[in-house]
Amino acid sequence: MQSCSLSPRSTMERGVILAVCLLCWSCSVCVVTAIKRADMFPYGTLSGDLILAEGDDETSRVLSLPKPLYFYGSLFSQLYVATNGIISGQDLPMEKQYVDDGFPTDFPVVAPFLADIDTSRGRGQIYYRVTETPSVLNRVAQEVHRGFPDAKFTPTHVVVATWENVAAYEEQTRTAGPSNKVNTFQAVIGYDETDSYVLFLYPEDGLNYFGTRPKESYNVEIELPARVGFSRGEITYLIFSRTEGPHYSVTSDEQSVKNLYQVGNTGIPGVWLFHTGNRYSFDNIVPASIGGLLDTPPTGGHGLSLESTTPEYGDFEEYPDNTFDSDNQEEEDDYPHTGGDPEFQPAPAGGNPSESLQPASPDAPSSPSEDSGHQLSYGREDVPLTSEPRYNSEPAERQYGPPNPPERVSEGDAQRTPKQQPQVPLEVVDGYPSHRNEPPLSPGGHVVRVEEEDVDFDTGVIQYTTENKETCARFQQQCSQNAFCSDYATGFCCHCRPGFYGNGRYCLPEGAPQRVSGKVSGTVTVGSTPVELNNIDLHAYIVVGDGRAYTAISQVPEPVGWALMPLAPIGELFGWLFALELPNSQAGFKITGAEFTRHAEVIFYPGNQRLSIIQTGRGLDDHNHLTVDTVVRGNVPFLPPGAEVTMDPFKETYQYYPSVATSSSVREFSVVSAERGSESFSFQLKQNITYRDCRHDNRAAVLETLQITMERVFVMYVKEERILRYAITNKISPVGVDSTGQELVNPCYAGNHDCDTTAQCIPLEGQAFQCQCATGYRGDGRNCYDIDECDEGLSSCGAHSHCVNLPGSHRCQCQSGYEFGFDGRTCVDIDECSSTPCHISARCINGLGSFLCQCQPGFYGDGFYCSQTEGQTVRPRSQCAQHRDSLQSGMEQGGPQSPGAFIPQCDSDGWYQPLQCHGSTGHCWCVDIRGQERTGTRTPPGTAPKDCDRPDEPVRPKTHCEHHRDSVQTTSPEGYPIVGAYVPQCDANGQYTSLQCHGSTGYCWCVDGYGQERDGTRTPPGTTPTDCGKPDEPERPKTHCEHHRDRVQTTSPDGYPVVGAYVPQCDANGQYRSLQCHGSTGRCWCVDGRGQERAGTRTPPGTPSVDCDRPGEPERPKTYCEHHRDGVQTTSPEGYPVVGAYVPQCDTNGQYTPLQCHGSTGHCWCVDSRGQERAGTRTPPGTQHKDCDRPDEPERPKTHCEHHRDKVQTTSPEGHPIVGAYVPQCDAEGQYLPQQCHGSTGHCWCVDGRGQERAGTRAPPGTPSVDCDRPVPVAPIQRPESVCERWRTSLIEHYGGKPDAQQYVPQCEPDGQFSPVQCYGGTTYCWCVDQDGREVPGTRSHDVVKPACLPSVAPPTVRPLPRPDVTPPTNTDVTLLYAQGQKIGALPLNGTRLDATRSKTLLTLHGSIVVGIAYDCKENHVYWTDLSARTINRASMATGAEPEILINTNLVSPEGLAVDVKRRLMFWVDSNPDVIESANLDGSGRRTLFDTDLVNPRAIIVVSSTGTLYWTDWNREAPKIESSSVDGQNRMVVVSDGIGLPNALTFDSSSGQVCWADAGTKRLECVSPDGSGRRVVHPSLNYPFSMVYYRNHFYYSDWRRDGVIAVSKDSSQITDEYLPDQRSHLYGIAIATTHCLSGSH
Repeated sequence: MQSCSLSPRSTMERGVILAVCLLCWSCSVCVVTAIKRADMFPYGTLSGDLILAEGDDETSRVLSLPKPLYFYGSLFSQLYVATNGIISGQDLPMEKQYVDDGFPTDFPVVAPFLADIDTSRGRGQIYYRVTETPSVLNRVAQEVHRGFPDAKFTPTHVVVATWENVAAYEEQTRTAGPSNKVNTFQAVIGYDETDSYVLFLYPEDGLNYFGTRPKESYNVEIELPARVGFSRGEITYLIFSRTEGPHYSVTSDEQSVKNLYQVGNTGIPGVWLFHTGNRYSFDNIVPASIGGLLDTPPTGGHGLSLESTTPEYGDFEEYPDNTFDSDNQEEEDDYPHTGGDPEFQPAPAGGNPSESLQPASPDAPSSPSEDSGHQLSYGREDVPLTSEPRYNSEPAERQYGPPNPPERVSEGDAQRTPKQQPQVPLEVVDGYPSHRNEPPLSPGGHVVRVEEEDVDFDTGVIQYTTENKETCARFQQQCSQNAFCSDYATGFCCHCRPGFYGNGRYCLPEGAPQRVSGKVSGTVTVGSTPVELNNIDLHAYIVVGDGRAYTAISQVPEPVGWALMPLAPIGELFGWLFALELPNSQAGFKITGAEFTRHAEVIFYPGNQRLSIIQTGRGLDDHNHLTVDTVVRGNVPFLPPGAEVTMDPFKETYQYYPSVATSSSVREFSVVSAERGSESFSFQLKQNITYRDCRHDNRAAVLETLQITMERVFVMYVKEERILRYAITNKISPVGVDSTGQELVNPCYAGNHDCDTTAQCIPLEGQAFQCQCATGYRGDGRNCYDIDECDEGLSSCGAHSHCVNLPGSHRCQCQSGYEFGFDGRTCVDIDECSSTPCHISARCINGLGSFLCQCQPGFYGDGFYCSQTEGQTVRPRSQCAQHRDSLQSGMEQGGPQSPGAFIPQCDSDGWYQPLQCHGSTGHCWCVDIRGQERTGTRTPPGTAPKDCDRPDEPVRPKTHCEHHRDSVQTTSPEGYPIVGAYVPQCDANGQYTSLQCHGSTGYCWCVDGYGQERDGTRTPPGTTPTDCGKPDEPERPKTHCEHHRDRVQTTSPDGYPVVGAYVPQCDANGQYRSLQCHGSTGRCWCVDGRGQERAGTRTPPGTPSVDCDRPGEPERPKTYCEHHRDGVQTTSPEGYPVVGAYVPQCDTNGQYTPLQCHGSTGHCWCVDSRGQERAGTRTPPGTQHKDCDRPDEPERPKTHCEHHRDKVQTTSPEGHPIVGAYVPQCDAEGQYLPQQCHGSTGHCWCVDGRGQERAGTRAPPGTPSVDCDRPVPVAPIQRPESVCERWRTSLIEHYGGKPDAQQYVPQCEPDGQFSPVQCYGGTTYCWCVDQDGREVPGTRSHDVVKPACLPSVAPPTVRPLPRPDVTPPTNTDVTLLYAQGQKIGALPLNGTRLDATRSKTLLTLHGSIVVGIAYDCKENHVYWTDLSARTINRASMATGAEPEILINTNLVSPEGLAVDVKRRLMFWVDSNPDVIESANLDGSGRRTLFDTDLVNPRAIIVVSSTGTLYWTDWNREAPKIESSSVDGQNRMVVVSDGIGLPNALTFDSSSGQVCWADAGTKRLECVSPDGSGRRVVHPSLNYPFSMVYYRNHFYYSDWRRDGVIAVSKDSSQITDEYLPDQRSHLYGIAIATTHCLSGSH
């Protein structure tokens, strides 16, 4: 008798067929088909992918990883995707250096299909992204756990790269036309903090060519097969030497390439899985092996799709391609769901409206709940809001029955009811007052009528007995996992635990943002046209910390989209649920939880159109997101296309009763359209929200009334994307409380705090507050990060379950073979035998997590197939036999045997023999029944193999010492420690031995339990080691010198200083020795008590040292040259200059020597007193130096070409171009040579006078160059730089060329358009934009799931852009003007307060990037610089005025702008050629004021009263603020110390001080023009960009808050904040007044 035991993995839902094929051998034939394209990981722009540019040898921009990954044993923080079928951890060389060569490569490579691929002329697309989407992470985890069952792997990030329909490179000269063969394949890299795994996917029909011809094969018809595999690249050893790193090949010839989609190592043809890296120890790539390689392609039969591999494949698709359907999601609570979409039912004839509420299913039992266990009689009818059709909250088959004895649910029955939902109470149209003296109504299922004149209701009679009382013991599963259950006299209640909020049944982490998803359906009649909404998507995002609620409804047809703009109440529900709470109030979710029904009726005036809104909360999904479905029915007034709707802030009072909250209000809104102008309308809103509350605890009821204040309401419909958006800021408070009152100016209540969106703002005294990360998050409150409860062992998951981390929380999932029991929390065994999986002549034996099939007596077989005749049982080949035969059959069919290939050994029953040995190497090891090696059983040749029948000893995890020791031992390619490396010594228990010695140097020292050296215990070689068992003397703390010394001594792997490093010398007391010497160079110098070199004491090797104990002359401070020199010398870990770096030469007085030479390159040049190179003095090595004492010839200013050339030449530390960089060639006059050539690539092209390439003139190396003096017909192939690209270039330059992960850089498509999804750096803080790059309100997301954004570019249509007319604010004396990308906004001031209610757009400028802004108070004109158009413009601030271009030539990157109202001049900075220029206000009289000693000029102001200019230069090496007269005389540095990125600059006319806001130091400071009286006004700004001063207040634009911030000069406090509805960076800011202020600038 034979049996077959299935592991838990064999019963995964929807994966049974595949698992049975792999693990059970009852079928004679098992066919598995290759994966389809639909089974690949989701890809494309809708999945958030970037697209690689078309071409033959393209490399992506750097793909920065949110967290680094381990490839082999090395850490990589960025990746590159290349055309030729590879992913690399470093920028790739030219393809000719690798594309035709085999493995290994010189650089790290993941190669799913390395060949010469060419996507030019639209022949394919290459997509790539890094994602944290749960569905993708889940799928990768499932694949890895299936391929490596013992792996403890939970991916945190996944990189997906897809080559779709890509073609091979083909020579254009070949006679045959281009081949139509294209390939599709995918590489997926999943990783966590310690491991990485890679999947290669080759769909059916995905590979149609299997290699490519070398480009230099000439007429030889050869084809190189594609290379598939991995290469570590060259690695460094012995500091300066390099050697070939490990590599791994999957393919060897064309046949093996063809096998890629026909077989696989995962049991699915076309799916390959590899373990590719580990943090601690990793020799080479490890392939998965499930059932061995399938050596024959599938042939007919019923194929298995990839969804069989893991149960999540079919259910989860990459968001946003898929919207989760609540019907297919496991609900958290365990009770049957009631309450479908409510329907309209007219009142029956005869006028008895109560008949419409009679139950249609009198026998339907009610489900147990925390509020039931009793029944109520309904003695009143339900009165509707109007005489229109009635609402009925339940479909007929689900309505409550008449009073019946409650049905008791036995525990046994309850356990077999896996899913229950709480009852939804019958609809209450209006509320009723609370009668405090009467018994409370149970909210289980009563019906209430409310008349304003006549209030009455029946309470019904409630009787409780011990038989029907519900207790926590029986029904605790109805509580949230983040709640506790309490028993009361009449029943039980659920209460959220501390740190969570909700109604107990549903609890969310306090402070965390919340997402909502759902569907919108119904019929809306616009005018006379009915429009059907068929389950379109609704998504909402609520920032709980400040009450902002964003709602987006997608795929809204155009006529309805415009008409529904006033229907902000659709999104108001989410604002009420998660409003910002003021004292003595609570948001709706604390009352309703996640299950409720909202009925609202809207009546529009003057047309009396009526619309009903029914929104049903259906619980929380698996990601803790609220699910709400919306049904709208009725009529709405027609709104003209293109109309704008504005709604004023308003307040609404909610009345609360048991189980219901109601409100009624009238709203006004205005509609502005081109056809009708401005119109005013209104609507009346009446609504009630019914929910289930718990009255058993007799707690004080919530306040009878609360007031919600909607401070900002923004609505819009995006026609091109068919998206309807609502953005509302909500605060909830007791009625009558003024949310803007002085008593509530605390930032927590104002919502203008700077706490993280995943943090709570806790108000303290006055304006003080504290930021506290939300439950489930960790950090300082201003930056919070999710706690991985699963990784940190904080989960509540029990036996037979595993933990899945969620933002701010986690959930538990049962392991395969188990399911949740009745309590919804305990995993119980699934009885597989109930589905009769065994043969009819076999019996099934259920076990924990698995089952066993056993043939009955008299039958023979494995239980899945049984026969009465012994020997005639046809048993299918086992997994081992398949594995063995697949390898052997490949050899028999003519394939060469791989040298040393391992052939598994199987026993007579087809099982893997417990002991496996490798015939070539002699190694042996034990395996489990799946052939997987058992850890710790491998023995080398010549040693006795392990006893595989002996059970494994429990393996303890490695200790810190063992990890430390093993990581050192694997740092070289041979897997041994680097020569001279220090290897920790561990005892038998894996702990550090108390005495540690360095095997190479002989030094010994004592360590503590963490392996840290105990101070004072180190002994040199040849001396007696310290007794480590002797207790330490009372230990003094390390001195600065000792910290300095020890830090240097631990910079190399061996725990000793790097060769040539300077190691400070400390005396016995730990103080710096007064004489310090460099052991390698022999130089000596004196230092002070802080270790700082004393100027003038350095002596070269071989000369007498200075007597450091002799009193020196009064020490002068270091000069700029000495600071410069010493700064270079301390840039490397050794405290010495970087190899090849330029070190300035200073004379004995510390001044720059007039002649400076580069020690490595031999170039020399003259400098001025500030160390700046004098133009025209540089000489190459071996030539005569310039006479630097000879005065310069009158110097002409540098030209654009010279600026361009010199900027390239100074980008490397040596002051020379980076290898391979293009350096422009200029003639003797400084103009661009007509022909430009790239010194490294050999390409040449023609340029115009501005150095711009002339289209069609580029010639590759070795071909005749174009005659650049001859006119060339311009083909329309070169497009100008787009707005997105110019903005991106500008910001990258602003960030110093290396933006941080938290900084925003615009993401552009290959055609230059804005990518639809924009994110801050490598974070998940993302939002959608329209085609102009403007943020789409309501799309911001801090979640791992990026927002669902539609493409930003609509299909090409011809439509006129709105004319850029000026629309100034009315009835205002003082207005703040601010630049925000493509518009200039106007923000009136009410005194010194920002009047957000009257803010508006002054001027819309499509396609522009407005940066600098200035105002002329005499002529009421606004001036601005346009970075996109490269122009300076102005416009009158009169209604209907149009812009006027003043300057449009020789501008590259115009930024700061200032107007001198007295002299009628304007001044600006251009940050690309680094110049400051001036002109008359009409653009005439242009002149350059300064073009030297500027690196990154940004802000500029002019003080008209004194005729003084001030500007900032945020040169990261030497930032400064300078001044001069308006005619360019008397230039001087005002501030150069203690500043970082001085972006913003203004003048305080009351004190006569210059003030600046610094994005580096985060300070707002002021100083007198002579440099005295410096003071800090505010110490902790966010990210200021531009600033103005008005009436003792500073107003600055902030790039972190994307708003305008007000700071009081007197109190140094932030007093106000304005956040525009459309969130994007604000640039320049200016004050516009009806009269000129004193000291206008």
